Amino acid sequence: MADLSGLSLAIQAGDRASAVRHTNEALAAGVPPQEILNAMTEAMGIIGRLFQDGDIFVPEMLIAARAMKEATAILEPVLVEAGIRPEHTAVIGTVEGDLHDIGKNLVGMMLKGAAIEVVDLGVNVPADRFVEAAREHNARLIGLSALLTTTMPNMRKVVEAIKASNLNTKVMIGGAPTTPEFAAQIGADGFAPDAGAAADLAKSLLAG
Repeated sequence: MADLSGLSLAIQAGDRASAVRHTNEALAAGVPPQEILNAMTEAMGIIGRLFQDGDIFVPEMLIAARAMKEATAILEPVLVEAGIRPEHTAVIGTVEGDLHDIGKNLVGMMLKGAAIEVVDLGVNVPADRFVEAAREHNARLIGLSALLTTTMPNMRKVVEAIKASNLNTKVMIGGAPTTPEFAAQIGADGFAPDAGAAADLAKSLLAG
């Protein structure tokens, strides 16, 4: 197996130029694109754990995610050519009535870092749009965000709409006012307190 520690460290440090250089060098050396992707995924997993443990904060997570994004842009055409694509797709969005998106965007970055394809519906998303997108993209996971207590009931609407649609899709929720108890109350499949935990929860739900 190729030594991709330099790529991993570059992503963890948020060094975009170095991450791109290591990716190009690995491809030029004939390293299989899946191996390179695995190294990137593991690097973002480390970032997620450091964030959960309070050893790094949102700015560090953001710069690491941006470094991975630039490196992934180099890798993606090679993955496509090799017929390699994410096994799972997740649809994410901030529920209707809520325009906050920082937390959602972080979750999207971490899910991509976990090799999950992400369809981001943005903010102020009604329940039926989540259902449509899950059906259109054959998504097995929906991630809901809310930062206002007044919009939390709209999470319940999405869960109910998904169940009524008979889609085989799990729903996880997050956002400052949400709790594990609220997730259970509305019938969601899980709750994540932060973006790193969301990536772990997503992998767990998709493995089930």
